[in-house]
Amino acid sequence: MTDLDIRPATADDVPAIVGMLADDPLGSQRESPGDLSPYLEALERLTDDPNQYLTVAARGGRVVGTLQLTIIPGLSRRGATRSVIEAVRVHGDERGSGLGTELIAWAVDESRRRNCRLVQLTSDATRVDAHRFYERLGFTGSHIGFKLAL
Repeated sequence: MTDLDIRPATADDVPAIVGMLADDPLGSQRESPGDLSPYLEALERLTDDPNQYLTVAARGGRVVGTLQLTIIPGLSRRGATRSVIEAVRVHGDERGSGLGTELIAWAVDESRRRNCRLVQLTSDATRVDAHRFYERLGFTGSHIGFKLAL
């Protein structure tokens, strides 16, 4: 996909990103595309943090995918740095095109560039197709994740 541009997200990209976040049964319950102010504030916090990468994939100037990559220094694993991939979304008309694979490959390459020793991600237990996708890319379902809403 030579016409794909993977780059940092800007404020102009926020409506498209939020649209993709809201475009599924889970996201439609927790996202609010009608009020972008909290998302724009979050983008500022992400942009100010050198360990955060909110990334978009654009084709022909149109945002068609997104993910967030977080770099986490740590003590475990002999002081290893790890990365976490979050909020992976591909626009509905791009699913099955290989775009998700390219986005994850970008995140893994960027993690290597940042000297990470481990890349991890979580996926909602109901996203069975996503689990198969990540397993095809070499990820293993090695842990059980827990959340506490505050």
